[in-house]
Amino acid sequence: MFFISPVRLSRRHLLRAAGAAITLPLLDAMLPRATAAPSTFEPWGKSAGPQPRMVCCYIPNGVNILEWVPTDAGPAYTLSPTLNALREHRADFSVLSGLGHPASEGGHSGADTWLTAANLKSKPGSDYTNSLSVDQLVAQHHGRETRFPSLQLGDMSGTGGAGHSHTLSFNLNGTPLPSENSPQRLFERLFVAESAGDRAATHKRYAERRSILDAVAAEATALNRRLGVNDRRKLDEYLTSVRQTEAQVERLQSWIDRPKPEVKNTGLQLNSRAGDSHDRPMWLDVMLELSYLALITDTTRVITFEWSREAGGYGGGGENHHELSHHGGDAGMLAKLAVIDKFHLSRLGRFLSLLKATTETDGNMLDRTMILYGSGMNSGKGGEHSPRNLPTIVAGGAKLGLRHGQHLAFEPDKSPPLSNVLVTMAQKMGLETDRFADSTSTLTGLV
Repeated sequence: MFFISPVRLSRRHLLRAAGAAITLPLLDAMLPRATAAPSTFEPWGKSAGPQPRMVCCYIPNGVNILEWVPTDAGPAYTLSPTLNALREHRADFSVLSGLGHPASEGGHSGADTWLTAANLKSKPGSDYTNSLSVDQLVAQHHGRETRFPSLQLGDMSGTGGAGHSHTLSFNLNGTPLPSENSPQRLFERLFVAESAGDRAATHKRYAERRSILDAVAAEATALNRRLGVNDRRKLDEYLTSVRQTEAQVERLQSWIDRPKPEVKNTGLQLNSRAGDSHDRPMWLDVMLELSYLALITDTTRVITFEWSREAGGYGGGGENHHELSHHGGDAGMLAKLAVIDKFHLSRLGRFLSLLKATTETDGNMLDRTMILYGSGMNSGKGGEHSPRNLPTIVAGGAKLGLRHGQHLAFEPDKSPPLSNVLVTMAQKMGLETDRFADSTSTLTGLV
């Protein structure tokens, strides 16, 4: 159970100094503060089948790296003070230290590049150019078999702005894919059946979209004959995007009349609000519970979840996470940052427990579910926002070939790129690829 302890005010307190007797409006600070009720959600007994799955959970603003990184390496490493929050699952995860994104600038654009490894300023004349994120590469492979190729979750809906995205997912053109932050809307999207009228309207909308795409493709093909080499290349890229959209519309149409899984909302606190500091523990839990339900029903196999947008977020007690990340080496702020880090890991641990409690053929659901957990920035010893030595955990996926119960320590100045982890996970999801972004190979020791 988590407690909120903001400054409490009373009308008498506010009026005492003034010696006045006037009526004040009822302020939020005068209301009693309730504790966050623990979730009553229970895991299911068995999953729909032994599919490979990938979940990427992002924490903003870095961590207190001084209490995060273990002091020793290898399988016999000692859990750091912060990582001790995951001691129950020690055998189920690997700690990776020293890895980073060499091409990225870090800072508050860390979420934008965490799964892309892009240099956002690589294109001359452009302040922001992103690229394909690894989850979308995997979704292209598995999306044909699930209702949703991937899910994008976050504490703020939509896409946000360049460098401050509300999402971790980017398509082939580097365009952000919008996130969902409402548990209620997400539950309805995943599990509530549409009426016959709604399905008919959706069919009509997709048919109209197909007609527009056909017309655009025809005009572009005719125009292509009159263009120079550079313009033809640009137009080819555009047509590739149009063809991808056509394929997506066709796939979506094929699922309209197929029934959704029957899932009750028992134990799900669907009214929890992402932007309410009091609701923070409940909201994280219910979004992870919905992720669990989406995976166990094979509604999707790929999920990205930005727990908070960069330069934002709360701790379990409503603490200002971003403010504390600018700690400047202050011991008191670092201590508070470590409390937030442990709170986040406690919610991750609960998610791992849900997966582990669910049987699946010759093991449990965690055995075939890989979780990448971490941040795209390192707030360092003095509060700097660096893309080096990123706090990173990989959990689950033992029956996919991942090795755990270890601390893989690399020298930040000589380390392989974090993309080596991304390509490793892509391979374990069944993709026949040996490169992603700036990867040099799979990550030694993780497989």
